[in-house]
Amino acid sequence: MEPEQKAYKYEMKPLFKERMQSLLPDKEDFDNFEKIVHTGPQSFIRCNTLKISTKELLTKLQKKWKVIQPFPKHPEIMLITQDLGPGELGNALEHLLGYYYVQEVSSMMSAIALEPKPDELILDLCASPGSKTTQIAAKMENKGTIIANDLKIDRIKILSSNLERCGVTNTIITRQDAIGLCAKLSKSEFKFDKILLDAPCSGEGTLRSSPKTFIMWNPKVIEKFSRQQKKFIAFALKCLKKGGTLVYSTCTHSPEEDESVIDFAVKNFPVKIESFTLPLKCRPGITAWKNDSFHKEVQKSCRIYPHDNDSEGFFVCKMTLMEEIK
Repeated sequence: MEPEQKAYKYEMKPLFKERMQSLLPDKEDFDNFEKIVHTGPQSFIRCNTLKISTKELLTKLQKKWKVIQPFPKHPEIMLITQDLGPGELGNALEHLLGYYYVQEVSSMMSAIALEPKPDELILDLCASPGSKTTQIAAKMENKGTIIANDLKIDRIKILSSNLERCGVTNTIITRQDAIGLCAKLSKSEFKFDKILLDAPCSGEGTLRSSPKTFIMWNPKVIEKFSRQQKKFIAFALKCLKKGGTLVYSTCTHSPEEDESVIDFAVKNFPVKIESFTLPLKCRPGITAWKNDSFHKEVQKSCRIYPHDNDSEGFFVCKMTLMEEIK
C-alpha cells in the first residue's frame, strides 16, 4: 500500500501556470504535472556508505519500516513506502548516527552525473546543507579532496554539522562568495578535476516539499537568478582543469535559469556538453524559449519533471572543458 499523500491547496499564479503550459503544451501532460505538485513528496533517503553498507542499513530499517531500493544500479537510494510521523525520518537513531541522509531522489542526480572518484580534487561551489557534498564524499570513499563552499554562516553551520554526522573527512569548508572564491582560485595553479555548481534558483521544482513556493514565485526573481547563475558558471569554468567536468544543476523548471545558462556557457567558453544517463526519466533540454533560441547541444541536458518520476523537479547538465581558460 502506497503512503497517503497530503494535498496542498495553494494555487499556481497565472503567469507561472502559463509558463508551465508552454513547457508542457500537451493538456494531459500539464494536468498530470498540476495534479502531482499538490501532493506531498515521497520519503527518499540515501545510504551513507562511509558508515554502513546498503545491505546492512536495509536490514536495520526493514525492522521498523517498509523500505525498497527502486534502482538496482543505485542500491544506496532507498524509499520508505509507508506513512511516517512528523520528524520520524530525521529523529531515527540510524539518521542521528549518520547511516543515511534524508534526500529527495531528484537532488541525488547531479552528484550521480558528476561521477566523483577517489583521489580527485572536487569543488562543490554552493554546498550547504551538504546533501550532495556527503554524496560526493561517499563516492570518493573519503579519498581525495572536496572544497565545499557556501556564503552565509548559518548555512556553513548546517553544512559542517552534516559533514560531521556523516563521517566525511576529505572536505575543506570555505566561506566565500562563489564568484570571489573562483576569482582567487583561477589566479592560482589550483585547478579542479570536477566542479559541482548546484546553483541557487527560483525553486520551481520544490513545490511538493515547499508549497510556499507557490506564493513566493516571482518572474523578477527568475531574471535575477539567471544573471547570477551565468556569472557563477563563467567564473567556475576558470577553475577547471582541461578535460575536467562541470555539472550544473538547479531545482527549477525555468529555462532562463537552465538552458539559457548552458547556452551562455557553450557560446562563450570552450566546453562540450556531454550525454549522460540517470536512473530517473529525463526529458531533453529545450532549444527555444520566448524570443531566445539555444544551441542544439543544450538538448543533452536533463529535465526532470515531478509527474514523470513521482519526484521533485530538477535540471542537470554535464560539460567537459576542452581548453584551460587563462
